[in-house]
Amino acid sequence: MKINHMTNEENLQKFSNIIANKIHDGFIVTERNDKLPFAVLSKGGKEVDHTFNFLLFCLTLGLWSIAWVYLTYVTSKEKKILVAIDEDGNTFEEKCYSE
Repeated sequence: MKINHMTNEENLQKFSNIIANKIHDGFIVTERNDKLPFAVLSKGGKEVDHTFNFLLFCLTLGLWSIAWVYLTYVTSKEKKILVAIDEDGNTFEEKCYSE
């Protein structure tokens, strides 16, 4: 029983460390439940400087448009992740897919 209690505390410590690292990387805790234990974290998308990208588009004769579209549609979206402990006691992290 003591070994099981120690592993639960170690798993909770790993869970808390992952959340602390994600917060350090700029994520914000949206929802947290310590009974189940899981947490949903979100991070706002990057702001795209369209004026600068248009200048690069003109200088590269349109080649920069591929990178510009990528920046606009992929990196500017909000990111959400789920950090949790499964039934076996392993800590995992998944992307949350939104509408």
